[in-house]
Amino acid sequence: MPMTRGGVPATTNRAGRAAAYARRGAPAMPLLARGLLAGAAGVVAMTLAEKVEQAFTGRPNSYVPAHTLERLLGLPAKPDSQRLWLNWAMHWGQGIALGPVRAWMAKRGFGGPFGSFLFLNLRLLNDQSLENATGVGAPPWTWPRDEQAVDILHKAVYAFITGMVADRLVDDPGAGGREEGGHYYRRGSGA
Repeated sequence: MPMTRGGVPATTNRAGRAAAYARRGAPAMPLLARGLLAGAAGVVAMTLAEKVEQAFTGRPNSYVPAHTLERLLGLPAKPDSQRLWLNWAMHWGQGIALGPVRAWMAKRGFGGPFGSFLFLNLRLLNDQSLENATGVGAPPWTWPRDEQAVDILHKAVYAFITGMVADRLVDDPGAGGREEGGHYYRRGSGA
């Protein structure tokens, strides 16, 4: 009897596996698309959290994303008032672009809160690497503590919402499923 993975016959080629999953009723949306959608959901949540925080603290919008993209693309420097589209492109683009990594993590068994915590660190690393490589940012340990806390909080909102959405969208029949009560966002339990 041939080996099976999650009730799907094991095959040696991708086309055969894809066909087997399709026959079993697996979602048609590719992993990349599910990841992009999860990343977009994370950016929406992070942006809303930022706006709520700014309403309470009076902190102005940050144009660091625009400055970073401007440097990456070799564009001439402009006043912040003329950088809104660059700011949005970098803010939304980075978050959406990293979503497929979290979807892949979910597919490979790195889901739930632990996977989201790992992903939080990737998100922080991505931001800081780009900002510091372009000379726009300063190393985070040189920041005032309140700015560190705000940045980590917003990136945590992004990482955990992206993770929650990715975990729900990624349904790999071979992943073995989740233990009932094992994570705060379980698949298939209606919770």
